[in-house]
Amino acid sequence: MSDIFSDLSSMGLTGLSGVKIFEDEDEKKKSAKKENEAVVVQLNEADFLFDKKVQCPVCDKEFKTKTVKTGKPRLIGSDPDLRPKYQGIDSVKYDVIVCPHCGYGALSRFFSYMTTHQAKLIHENVTANFKGLTETGDTYTYDEAIARYKLALLNTIVKKAKISERAYTCLKIAWLYRGKGEQLTGSEPDYKQQKEMCVKAEQEMLTNAYEGFVMCVSKELFPICGMDETTLDYLMANLAKQIGRNDEALRLVSKILTAPTANAKIKDRARDLKDSMKK
Repeated sequence: MSDIFSDLSSMGLTGLSGVKIFEDEDEKKKSAKKENEAVVVQLNEADFLFDKKVQCPVCDKEFKTKTVKTGKPRLIGSDPDLRPKYQGIDSVKYDVIVCPHCGYGALSRFFSYMTTHQAKLIHENVTANFKGLTETGDTYTYDEAIARYKLALLNTIVKKAKISERAYTCLKIAWLYRGKGEQLTGSEPDYKQQKEMCVKAEQEMLTNAYEGFVMCVSKELFPICGMDETTLDYLMANLAKQIGRNDEALRLVSKILTAPTANAKIKDRARDLKDSMKK
């Protein structure tokens, strides 16, 4: 190809000998893809986290807690019971905040809500016996996360939190046991026992979550834990199915499918749940 742009050198525009008038777009895309692939960096779980400063509403002391960076991990889907799944990290592990000074813990959405009476109950029943948290690394293991969540669950009981908060905490503990079971590789010497333990513990927590949500729908106003009535009905239907209460699951599915306020997406998920029970 002749150097058709050589005449522009007098204008200061040089180095144009390789410029094509009609560049092959397919080749251009392939080249760009290769460049992007070359700069892809494999992220570790710790890369999705940062230390967030928090003030405890019980003892007023400040501390740092590991928090997932907003928008950093990529959502790749969710389980039928709404457990979110992100690439490279299980965000559920980091959705509980525990004060290392007094032992108060709660899901992040509930952590700051505290009455004087509740703080007194926690001081008397948790702080008085609390000996501190075990040091962790840059991330939480599933066992560390489960222990933190169980401390938060204990706090919901001590402070007489809403039934929905207790149920939601149980649900997330169930998700943690599921996550722990999923990451077992089979190379562990006690793999079978660990797997069975995870399944049994998950079922127990799913049952607690379901029973708690059943109780709270007649006592609390919506939204409940950020969910409208239809979403909670769907979640409860899924939980009922998982713990073997199929009649109740089908009743809730029918309620969703006939609800005029239910959107198309939740109705589709309800139909999928109904189909899975038929199979």
